[in-house]
Amino acid sequence: MWGLAPERKDIDRPLGQAREGKRPGFSLGLRGVAAGLAALAVLGASAAISLREQPFRTPAPVAHSTPQVSAAVGKDAPARPPPAAASPSIIHVDPPAAPANGVVVIRDPSAVGQDLRVAHLPDRALVEDGADGPLPVRAEDGRRPVDVYARPWSGARGARIAIVIGGIGVSQTGTQSAIQKLPAEITLGFASQGNSIGRWMQESRRKGHEIVMQLPLEPFDYPNVNPGRNTLTVEASPGENLEKLRWTLSRTTNYTGVMNYMGARFAADADAMRPVMAELGQRGLLYLDDGSSARSTAPELALENAVPFAVGDTVIDQTRERGAILDKLDELERTARAKGFAIGTGSAFDVTVDAVAAWASEVRKRGIEIVPVSAVVTDPQRG
Repeated sequence: MWGLAPERKDIDRPLGQAREGKRPGFSLGLRGVAAGLAALAVLGASAAISLREQPFRTPAPVAHSTPQVSAAVGKDAPARPPPAAASPSIIHVDPPAAPANGVVVIRDPSAVGQDLRVAHLPDRALVEDGADGPLPVRAEDGRRPVDVYARPWSGARGARIAIVIGGIGVSQTGTQSAIQKLPAEITLGFASQGNSIGRWMQESRRKGHEIVMQLPLEPFDYPNVNPGRNTLTVEASPGENLEKLRWTLSRTTNYTGVMNYMGARFAADADAMRPVMAELGQRGLLYLDDGSSARSTAPELALENAVPFAVGDTVIDQTRERGAILDKLDELERTARAKGFAIGTGSAFDVTVDAVAAWASEVRKRGIEIVPVSAVVTDPQRG
């Protein structure tokens, strides 16, 4: 550093003694020169840093993985440019990164649900190509459609009610009304005989609804009472019934399972019902019995084939009148408080949709949670 040379002060000199010949001033030593140069170097470097462009002002581009979405789902999807291959649309949101450093990550497949932002698009890992269209299947990593396409719920232990409204796809105006008016927690049942099912599936899933497919099964007094095309019958061979089952399953995608449409006679016949349950178990689908037949063999066969299973407590609109429907919904509430949960089924009639929508807005205030049907199934795979 620059410094002052030692100087004798006048007060220290004897009186009358003259100043020394050397004038007071600045003296520069070798150490001072070196220190000065170092200071200049530091100042120069600081100036250069302050003048150059700061890295955080213009960050370097970061590569992001952007999912690629194709745009056709099922054979009833709305018209749009065809994809490269004739298969359901697939999207993967935030796929898991590959294990690093040889570390194997073990995940619970049943805990992996679909991102609600893409709930209207099928997961390719859960689809196989069938003769009539896409079929649901377990993924290689063990995930099942019943897990992936299930609507999330709170998981709380309070009283829960699941409502399944069927007949979606039969009436275009009734279908639109049900999708728009019913709360997202209400499960929708799609009629295999319906129209534009791919379109309605996408709209239902965008609104947050969980969906199931309605499977036409032989009732008593068949064919006078006829559930429709490709009804599974007791007299048909197991192979014929499986073909009819797969036709129903191929009507669309993104559903958690199936529920019976009629079928009192078929469900009572264990030999007819067993191959159907075996197929559902292999594909990872749930089965909902509407509870209309006390002779159904479905509960035992579901357990035997590891099929997630539930039985409805009541049909809410056997009497198609608002007051009667609200009485049935109140009955469901009492059942849910008694045993923890209850399941009601109905159809997409205007009076049913309006009654359920009004009831749902009130029942939450009484501490009841409305849940999708997948939240109340007995699942043999989970124990």
